[in-house]
Amino acid sequence: MLKHLHIQNYALINHLDIEFNKGLNIITGETGAGKSILIGALGLILGQRTDTSVLKDKHKSCIVEALFEVGGYNLQPFFEENDLDYYDSTIIRRQINEAGKSRAFINEIPVNLSVIKDLVGRIIDIHSQHESLLLADSSFQLTVLDSFAGTTSMVNSYSQNYNIYKSLKVELENLKQKEQQAKADFDYLQFQLNQLIEAKLTEGEQEELEEEQQKLSHAEEIKFALQMAANLLNSEEASILGMLKESISSLSKISEFFQPAAELVSRLESCRLELKDISQETDSHFEKIAIDPERLQWVNSRIDTLFSLQQKHRVSSVNELISLREKLQEDVDKIANFDTLIAKKSEQLNTMEAELLKKAKAIGEERIKKSPDLEVEIQKMLKELGMPFASFKVSIIETGNLLPTGTDRVSFLFSANKQISMQEISKVASGGELSRLMLSLKSLMVRTRELPTIIFDEIDTGVSGEVADKMGNIINRIATKMQVINITHLPQIACKGQNHYLVYKDNETETSITRIKKLSSEERLVEIAKMLSGEKITDAAIENAKHLLTSR
Repeated sequence: MLKHLHIQNYALINHLDIEFNKGLNIITGETGAGKSILIGALGLILGQRTDTSVLKDKHKSCIVEALFEVGGYNLQPFFEENDLDYYDSTIIRRQINEAGKSRAFINEIPVNLSVIKDLVGRIIDIHSQHESLLLADSSFQLTVLDSFAGTTSMVNSYSQNYNIYKSLKVELENLKQKEQQAKADFDYLQFQLNQLIEAKLTEGEQEELEEEQQKLSHAEEIKFALQMAANLLNSEEASILGMLKESISSLSKISEFFQPAAELVSRLESCRLELKDISQETDSHFEKIAIDPERLQWVNSRIDTLFSLQQKHRVSSVNELISLREKLQEDVDKIANFDTLIAKKSEQLNTMEAELLKKAKAIGEERIKKSPDLEVEIQKMLKELGMPFASFKVSIIETGNLLPTGTDRVSFLFSANKQISMQEISKVASGGELSRLMLSLKSLMVRTRELPTIIFDEIDTGVSGEVADKMGNIINRIATKMQVINITHLPQIACKGQNHYLVYKDNETETSITRIKKLSSEERLVEIAKMLSGEKITDAAIENAKHLLTSR
């Protein structure tokens, strides 16, 4: 339950602290005193977005902090899933700084607004002044029916699978669109791929061809140079090797009696052997070099082909062409496999659709089974609330189409008077009728939802007198099972509470300030009497107030 609420620098509130208790907590106050401000501040705890307009003092931060007692509601798994510290007494805080930036905390751990919304949705329900308009909303009506029928968990499970199904459906549509586009490009891609395959590209090929091109283009010059070198080294006439041989022979003759000559002979022999090896290698190169115009023509043509492919595909090497060829092969293979992928996705989608239809059917059967009980319960409470001839019916139409909550379209039909045909709620219900109908639905919903707290913000709009008294009895019954905080303007309902708080505007300060205080028994008697007679409290109003308080 909501144990403590702290509000600072919000709207007309400077600083406010309220302690709430179990059972029925009543909040009253004059119009414009600031009752709705409390709901607005609680809205921050519920994760509503806001800006600097909520700041009373634009140079200070706004803080709203709520202490909830949540023991016994099996919330530990939620805290574990979100990596939060769990305490039976859990604190939720929102801060809005001067720039309008918001921060949220659960037990002093920073969290996203979505986490706060999820947690608060499990511990508190707020019925705002205008929420009765939700009665005409089909999704709200469906929520009420599922809550009463006990199908909420089934619907949640279905909805999770439905979201996966919708995503899969989008994937399939995207895949089909890609297939159409790909097939349009297939011929062009295949042509490019075939051209690169036919080119029979190999790594390093271009460098080797360019080197061969140089040799073939200068074959005559190379052969002439090699032959000239070979002749100088080892011709039959005067040659370098011949001269070296003679030098070695000459020095060898004096080496026995001139020691330096032996060393010179050794060095000359090394030179002769190296030059002999060079001569042989020169001859070998000479034999290998061929003057081949046809081969040169082929090499030039091959290099032109490679350059042409590089220019066409805007790359700078054969290796890049090979990479492109592999990429094109992947694309072509993928297009060829589109049919297989689409067939697989379609089969998966059909299987999921069949499972969803099966689940939707089970949900629909439960809804149909429990809807007569809901109708009876609502009519029973409407009769208690002074509408003895009211008729209420749950219309369920099975569409056969998968929807986010099943295959059913649900609408509530209503008539306040006998012999008047039932129509959709939005077309026939007045303000007071809507209030009574909403309270009846809410009272049924809280039976099946394990919530610690529910807040009613003037759910009694449009009613008075005996009907108000009966509404108060129903609200009081709800308060036996959970904490109820009820904002009201009716004394018949205000007298039902165990705790009574007064919201008032303090105009004695420089600016108007909203304050709240818990009333003592005497103060409460005066407040109820004031609600009965206005500012001028009469003895009759006091007596009437006493009667209301003692007969509750």
